[in-house]
Amino acid sequence: MPALHRPRRLAPGARVAVVAPGARVAVVAPSGPVPGERLEEGLRILREWGLDPVAGPHVLDRHREFGYLAGSDADRAADLQSAWCDPRVDAVFCARGGYGVQRMVDLLDWEAMRAAGPKVFLGFSDITALHEAFARRLGLATLHGPMTAGIDFLRNADAREHLRATLFEPETVRTLGRGRTLIPGRARGVTLGGCLSLLAAGLGTPDGRASARGGLLLLEDVGEEAYRLDRYLTQLLRAGWLEGLGGIALGSWEDCGPAAELRPLFLDRFGSLGVPVVEELGFGHCAGALTVPFGIPAVLDADAGTLSLEEPALA
Repeated sequence: MPALHRPRRLAPGARVAVVAPGARVAVVAPSGPVPGERLEEGLRILREWGLDPVAGPHVLDRHREFGYLAGSDADRAADLQSAWCDPRVDAVFCARGGYGVQRMVDLLDWEAMRAAGPKVFLGFSDITALHEAFARRLGLATLHGPMTAGIDFLRNADAREHLRATLFEPETVRTLGRGRTLIPGRARGVTLGGCLSLLAAGLGTPDGRASARGGLLLLEDVGEEAYRLDRYLTQLLRAGWLEGLGGIALGSWEDCGPAAELRPLFLDRFGSLGVPVVEELGFGHCAGALTVPFGIPAVLDADAGTLSLEEPALA
């Protein structure tokens, strides 16, 4: 699996952004509805970082019939595409996850977005579907990390600082390591992954890759019972999607059951692959979540419990 093109790191302006604003960041809502007060707090933090954040026109919308969506599919897609194709915008951050990307992703004009050139793209959870689409359609490395109106970004200093370092000083966060060995070994590959349920749902879609061969697969999820995780993993195994995989790094499994119950499941489903597996690496739906890049060559050392990037997440 080849490495993907890295967008450029962001440049902060002066702390008082109205005097000398830094990189412009568009904040959009491609999935679920966004609480206004949380969005405002997130925008304030980005301004304190010296960035110039702008919210999409429909970022606070709510679908008239389906309250779990942030506005209509067409409007959510239009906000994302407009932000990406705006030459004044250096990065696009998702305000939150939820559900909805799969409904709008086919409405995007990928030729126009490719012509706009590479930019930083940030999000996680339901945004997994967009990470896959950006990799497949644009050949672009992306960031899986805290979102602008997300609780972890707003309330957890560790999560916020790791994201800030990744955006501005990516060479300082090349080793991600606080995990524990599930299956020992060491492997090299290109990072990919995200929310397990979204990866399984992407099989057979225009943006679903044929396999994860040659990759280092980073997996996490939230609110899924063990039998559902079993179902998703079994689906990926039966589809041959995990064949030739280099290694696996597991993040958080919030509200999915105790680790003592999930560990035997992961050993059962991954044991036959013959690849190293590290667990509890600290990314996903957990307090203090790390920002992890997708599309970057890395080394997984399951014995040491680390994932080391061979090059910074951003150029």
